[in-house]
Amino acid sequence: MTDITSPSVQPVTGQSFDQLPLSPAILATLKQLGYDSMTPIQAASLPISLAGHDLIAQAKTGSGKTAAFGLPLLTRLNPRRFAVQAMVLCPTRELADQVSQEIRRLARFIDNIKIVTLCGGTTMRPQMASLEHGAHIVVGTPGRIMDHIERETLDLSALNTLVLDEADRMLDMGFYDQIAWVAKQCPRKRQTLLFSATYPEGIARLARQFMQQPQDVKLTEQHASHKIRQRFFEVAREGRLEAVAALLKHYRPESTLAFCNTKQQCRDLLDLLHAQGFHALTLNGDLEQRERDQVLIQFANRSCSVLVATDVAARGLDIAQLEAVINVDITPDPEIHVHRVGRTGRADAEGWAFSLCSPTDLHRIETIAKLMEIEPEWHELSELKADAAKLIPPMVTLQILGGRKEKIRAGDVLGALTGEAGFTREQIGKINVTDQSTYVAVVRNIAKEAVKRLSAGKVKGKTVKVRAME
Repeated sequence: MTDITSPSVQPVTGQSFDQLPLSPAILATLKQLGYDSMTPIQAASLPISLAGHDLIAQAKTGSGKTAAFGLPLLTRLNPRRFAVQAMVLCPTRELADQVSQEIRRLARFIDNIKIVTLCGGTTMRPQMASLEHGAHIVVGTPGRIMDHIERETLDLSALNTLVLDEADRMLDMGFYDQIAWVAKQCPRKRQTLLFSATYPEGIARLARQFMQQPQDVKLTEQHASHKIRQRFFEVAREGRLEAVAALLKHYRPESTLAFCNTKQQCRDLLDLLHAQGFHALTLNGDLEQRERDQVLIQFANRSCSVLVATDVAARGLDIAQLEAVINVDITPDPEIHVHRVGRTGRADAEGWAFSLCSPTDLHRIETIAKLMEIEPEWHELSELKADAAKLIPPMVTLQILGGRKEKIRAGDVLGALTGEAGFTREQIGKINVTDQSTYVAVVRNIAKEAVKRLSAGKVKGKTVKVRAME
């Protein structure tokens, strides 16, 4: 795969969206949203996709790829036609939710645009009702999209754009046949945009099968060494879990993602961290979707200091301002190591990446070092000094019973807290509204009082049940 192949369409040389064939309304929206300049993947891919070509783009999570496919998709949309004109396939529900939210933000300039998210883990009936009322864009996971097509609740006859987001992850998860089946149900005359962090053989197979002369954009994944500070520690296998606690007590990151290779290792580490007073949660395949959502919300809004996960459980996960990644186990796949550490040090932030290695891992470290073109920086655990003060997350998550089904919006909750309850905007963090519940992060020292005042007051004119998730 070449760096940027397209003799007919050249990548934009500057970084301004004004150079692209976008409508004044889209450009005004981008300005409002603070999209001042294009990311490298946007600058390389948008001229190709806006010219109507099929595209294969190699780009990692957090590189601005949602706008890279969202803008062409919205440009081709006819809002007066109530039919599904674009579809985005994602590997996980979390990613599908993120993509839907981002496209909604980009589509602010269009009145009455309807975007429906179709994922497993929730009942079919509300999704069927949403589709019945008409939708312009659907975003979802392959299995649930298949279900709707087979039930004839999803009509793709008007589709003009198909997007495969994180295609490599979908292939890792065994979705090749589902993707192939869904693509066959789409009109042949359409634009297909495929985004992938890596380029396994399955991607080439998909391209050969379903894309029309796709043009390739490849941005080599680079993590600036000055932004991600990697440190390697040689530790006996039985000492790894204690080593994680020692790292946390010394460096005191507010937000840490700890990777283990097995679910059992995740459980053991979680037990140890809880025993030592850390606010830690785990992501694993045994969690129900609702529990998984709650874990991710608490971690993303800084109500939890440490998230312990396997690579499979963390797929599609993109957390802003992640201060540290700890490789509790070294992965056998060096590319996965690159993805793990690349989750920190995003945008203008700096990040730590700590790797705990037993003597048998040393050959893996050599392979990783070659791939990343680094000289591993080795340190001794004996250098670490424990800070006696507990590592306490700055926020607490409040759960309000009632969500989208009760027509609750983030603004209603913010209004209740800053109005009748009397708190300031600065004391309120992220607000997440799901179908059944609403989650709001508040600074720790007001959590008890916030529960009391919300319970005594009203949200959207109704009394609500509230609890702190601790």
